Amino acid sequence: MTEAVPGETAMETTCCIAGGGPAGMMLGLLLAREGVDVTVLEKHADFFRDFRGDTIHPSTLDLIDQLGLRAKFLRIPQNSITTLDVVVGGTRLTPVDFGTLGGPNKRIALMPQWDFLDLLAQEARKLDNFHLLMETEATGLLHDGPAATSPAPTSPAPTSPAASSPAVSGVLAQAPGGALRITAPLTVAADGRASQLRDAAGLRPETLGVPIDVLWFRLPTPPSPPPDTLGYLRQGTMLITIPRTGYYQMGMLIPKGGFAQIRSDGLPAFRQRIRTSAPFLGQAVESLLDWEEVKLLSVQLDRLKQWSVPGLLCIGDAAHAMSPVFGVGVNYAVQDAVAAARLLAPPLLAGLPTDEAVRRIQHRREWPVRLMQPLQQQVHKIVSGASAANLDSMPWWQARLATLGSRAARPVMARLVGRGFLPERLRGLPAAHTSHVS
Repeated sequence: MTEAVPGETAMETTCCIAGGGPAGMMLGLLLAREGVDVTVLEKHADFFRDFRGDTIHPSTLDLIDQLGLRAKFLRIPQNSITTLDVVVGGTRLTPVDFGTLGGPNKRIALMPQWDFLDLLAQEARKLDNFHLLMETEATGLLHDGPAATSPAPTSPAPTSPAASSPAVSGVLAQAPGGALRITAPLTVAADGRASQLRDAAGLRPETLGVPIDVLWFRLPTPPSPPPDTLGYLRQGTMLITIPRTGYYQMGMLIPKGGFAQIRSDGLPAFRQRIRTSAPFLGQAVESLLDWEEVKLLSVQLDRLKQWSVPGLLCIGDAAHAMSPVFGVGVNYAVQDAVAAARLLAPPLLAGLPTDEAVRRIQHRREWPVRLMQPLQQQVHKIVSGASAANLDSMPWWQARLATLGSRAARPVMARLVGRGFLPERLRGLPAAHTSHVS
């Protein structure tokens, strides 16, 4: 391994995590609780960014309870929804009712993601072996052997890393004080769907077909709002309505690459499209005055065939970008972190290789992703296809059947959306460490 060059600061840690999102922060907290020395790199100065679809599902609420953080979590301002309703034309369907779940958490919590991340960071900072470096971005990989560094490539790399590549031994990073060279037995890429470390390792995700994008914007809550509703579908337009304090976080599903045409049609046409889909927003939509208030989310749906190379593991969006459908992306990332912490802590504490542990992490967490992503694809097809335009004109008997079908599906859908195919639990945490988090 090469020494730090002039101008670089050298650091050592046991596990270096790139990315301070839900996956990175949860993994950092859990490993530090078990006694592992952890360094988390977050490229921004704080967590204060608008993530828009900020949903904390029952699976993650269960983990908050297991961490002993329920009281602190409840002190954070938040909204709750206990059902996921969809209004198709004039027919209200309730395919998901979290009241059918077992356990104490029968809701989705809606809170800004920065508050959730701040809570995790505050708890982790209580531990001497946890280090959070803000405004510090991982820019490349360190390797054992002749190849000293591996920056993120500027041109396409092979779809899989070469078998002869030397093991990853840490990261290069840029901090406010200059360049950092952080050596670590294990590096975790939790740096999102555009992961630089994943690219630097030569790992390329398999891209799945996505026919939609999402336009995000805000509208004020009208004086007499209807019951909380996930979305409205009318005349081929699907609107997402996430209730917040005093406003809705709105999403409009549009054809992939269709934003330019929508802008060309003008704001008045866009506002009318919103009114048509959700008439109760007729007055609220007048507050939308500029295209700068409308943000495009280019929806991705992909997954890695191989989540790791020696010395490096990818989790969360770096391993599998999820669609906004069902809002499960954050919660699947958190589940990855819980499984990773449970399997990685023993070898990291013992100073043993982690190759077998990272393979087990992929084996455990990959199949829930492979089950959920096709379901998301099916929803994409329904709301983007020609049949979507006719759903709101169902004859009465079809609407009645749809209502009955949604009722029958509620327990299954509540489990699927609320907890996923393989909800993780905190098991085997040494008693000596659980006292750190109150």
